[in-house]
Amino acid sequence: MAPAINPVVLENRRDRSAATSPRLVSLLIGGRDVPASSSAAFERLSPVSGDLVTVSAAATLEDAVAAADAAAAAFPGWSQSSPGHRRNLLERAADLLVARAPDFTAAMMAETGATREWSRFNVELGARIFQEAAAATTQVGGSIIPTDMQGRTSFAYRQPAGVCLAIAPWNAPVILGVRSIAIALACGNTVVLKSSELCPATHRLIGEVLQEAGLPEGVINIISNAPADASAIVETLIAHPVIRRINFTGSTRVGRIIAQTAAKHLKRCLLELGGKAAFIVLDDADLDEAVKAAAFGAYFNQGQICMSTERIIVMDEVADAFVEKFVAKARSLRAGDPLRGELPLSSLVTAESARRVRGLIDDSIAKGAVLLTGGENYDAMMDAAVVDHVTRPMRLYREESFGPVAVVIRVGSADEAVTVANDCEYGLSSAVFGRNIGRALDVARRIESGICHINSATVADEPQAPFGGVKASGYGKFGGPAALDEFTELRWITISDGTGDYPI
Repeated sequence: MAPAINPVVLENRRDRSAATSPRLVSLLIGGRDVPASSSAAFERLSPVSGDLVTVSAAATLEDAVAAADAAAAAFPGWSQSSPGHRRNLLERAADLLVARAPDFTAAMMAETGATREWSRFNVELGARIFQEAAAATTQVGGSIIPTDMQGRTSFAYRQPAGVCLAIAPWNAPVILGVRSIAIALACGNTVVLKSSELCPATHRLIGEVLQEAGLPEGVINIISNAPADASAIVETLIAHPVIRRINFTGSTRVGRIIAQTAAKHLKRCLLELGGKAAFIVLDDADLDEAVKAAAFGAYFNQGQICMSTERIIVMDEVADAFVEKFVAKARSLRAGDPLRGELPLSSLVTAESARRVRGLIDDSIAKGAVLLTGGENYDAMMDAAVVDHVTRPMRLYREESFGPVAVVIRVGSADEAVTVANDCEYGLSSAVFGRNIGRALDVARRIESGICHINSATVADEPQAPFGGVKASGYGKFGGPAALDEFTELRWITISDGTGDYPI
């Protein structure tokens, strides 16, 4: 069945004046703005209006190699630069990012259909990530190791790993784009950033900020590629001998491919992949606070966040009361043109994404679930949806929706809630609501996730905190001291006084 056409969407399209000129995006290789060597380009259309918003250079395999070579050429100088120098440049990048907030907001809204609020949040957190990375430049240290050898000093020493390949997604393009490169740069590495095909202009702006901040030529390189060329570009970069680290944020399906490719070349990966966050509501929870946190976690950025609340696991004693309050909140969360700013939600990234989410909802209804509100898709638009009485045979029970739909799973006890939360291949974020903190903490400790929040939303991010998942949500950590291990080599170095006693 063809999707319905929302009259509001049609009206918005008629009201638009002639479409603004699309952004033209070049590659950034060795400090120079260059077209693709083949002169090829690809287009990005707005998911809201259908207008052409970006024409981006489509890198060839030769361009990918050139970017890696440029990063390798810049590595000796950058890796030997002082921590203070790197700190100053990253602090300047944070300031410039904030100063150029209107440019980033406009690009994000055009390419991904993001709301103005989500775009501004991206810029604010992106700047904080740069600031945290700047502070980390003086935290890349080492330690003295006790030794039994007389006349020897033994120590562990961290040094830059080399050229890092960063692969960032579209859903939080500034936050995740900056996160993919900031600590790597702080540690003295050089970077090749492969931008998302869905937001090449937004990711390219990060390069402009770093160039303006004064990064030397080749320290940051950014390549964009046509969607059909993505796998070949990534394989070429991973195989390139100068690449020492790979970090990828995106789907578990693609993450597995990247991990397998990296393993062939014995390259280390940091993978932040899919999620299906569990939000447990215990029988002593503050229901009003739980509703606010669950709605924010489920529907902010149309549910297109890896930490989004996808499964609300609620105890039977309070299920009816919670669901009544939650549905009332969800009904107020409607989708519309973000440029008008009249409604809290916007479009999904593509109309196909909305159809896929609707397919998951239809599957659950066919198997006995109840759609309480929302769920109709108009092109890429979808209002907040709530599906109650979801059970294990339904796809929504286990598959990541990455859309504005929250499912309610009813359970009889806290132990059953933990069992249901862990009955999932993913393990990124989670939350537990309950007034008895000791009990809530016991539940939190038993949830198989890299992140858990007690009495707050599943969606949260602080640059100084270790961020990453378990199981099919990936491995490795962004943020804080844990990230230093991801982007440095830990070496054992000894200094002896010149005398030695050897058996032969």
